[in-house]
Amino acid sequence: MKINGHTFVVTGGGSGMGQELVLQLLARGATVAAVDIRQAGLDETTARAGATDRLSTHIADISDKDAVDALVVSVLDRHGTVDGLFNNAGVIQPFQKVLQLDLAVIERVMNINFYGTLHMTRAFLPHLLERPAAHIINTSSMGGFLPVPGQAIYGASKAAVKLMTEALFAELLETNVHVSAVFPGAIATHISENSGVAAPTGSGADESKFHPMAADEAAHKILDGVEDDDYHILVGTDAFMMDKLTRLMPERAVKIIQKQMKALLGDG
Repeated sequence: MKINGHTFVVTGGGSGMGQELVLQLLARGATVAAVDIRQAGLDETTARAGATDRLSTHIADISDKDAVDALVVSVLDRHGTVDGLFNNAGVIQPFQKVLQLDLAVIERVMNINFYGTLHMTRAFLPHLLERPAAHIINTSSMGGFLPVPGQAIYGASKAAVKLMTEALFAELLETNVHVSAVFPGAIATHISENSGVAAPTGSGADESKFHPMAADEAAHKILDGVEDDDYHILVGTDAFMMDKLTRLMPERAVKIIQKQMKALLGDG
């Protein structure tokens, strides 16, 4: 689906990769409704975008179904139509093992990452089905296909997004709505800060051979994948390499990532 001239909704549009998606969509000629839970982030996005009538900003908690239903009304009132949906917003968990996690933390991660994506998809899909061409782009994660110790619940939420997205692709094959799943590896964003989680430190992080990809580069690759109607959009050398290794030697892939995370979890 070509971006120019179409209207997109982007969650997590107030920072990181979501903010870069908003700015680059605008640069490619799209109209954008940027959604975030933080007003300060949306204000920054607006400032970076400059003067344009092709951008609107909306505060919404995507884990709240009623808030999402109200968001649909707000976006359609402003723009009239929606052609594409980027379900990009997400949070990580504290770098802790499953037994150490508080139940409220587990529920928050699942509510935002999985249910937020589900609420947004179900709310906007009826309108997308009415368009001549439309696209849903759901952000999973490298952690959605590669188990990461210390991020088990985050990974579970992103694996749920992966499988839901793939099933949705199958359900919509004979419609005008295309569906893509995005699998970023390590991206240089503020996801730890925005998730209220201390960033990882120590030898496990320092020894990684993969350096985080800049958020603007990641957004560029995602948008190229959207315009090519890619089914899976892998973002980053680490995502590409671990995707291949997971398919060929799944146990070996898990042992590699366990070694990387061991020190961070107090096992080193």
